[in-house]
Amino acid sequence: MSVRHTWVVREGTTTTSWFDVRLTFTDGARVDALAVLSGRDVRVEDVRAEPPLSLDDLAMLAEWLENPLFEACVPASARAVPAASRRARPAWPGGREGRRLLAQEYRAAREEGGDPVLAVMRVTGHSRRKSLRLIGQARDEGFLAPRRARR
Repeated sequence: MSVRHTWVVREGTTTTSWFDVRLTFTDGARVDALAVLSGRDVRVEDVRAEPPLSLDDLAMLAEWLENPLFEACVPASARAVPAASRRARPAWPGGREGRRLLAQEYRAAREEGGDPVLAVMRVTGHSRRKSLRLIGQARDEGFLAPRRARR
């Protein structure tokens, strides 16, 4: 029997955790389940068994999963992780200073042979479209060479 904490989603004060549960029997039979801890409720969302479970075995599934899930869920819910900032992207200076730093990252990525747009996306945390817009602004400011020679 193994229970693995798969992922956690936090929204406001509510935390939802998913667990992968695997039961392996001595005869080679196997049951995989996906359990969800939300608030004080535990639900089994998905069950896969090989060979398929009989109705009697399916009725016993809750008893098989109860203790291992309880041991896995209680410590996870008792742990209080300090709430991180709600802002997903890193802090990035705006205005002229931000465009100057962006141009440095862009040039460094080109010199290393990497994708400069991906480098800008990584440091700013913005999407490709927003990063291209920022690169264009840095070009307009004169921090990067023009994309095409004007005729």
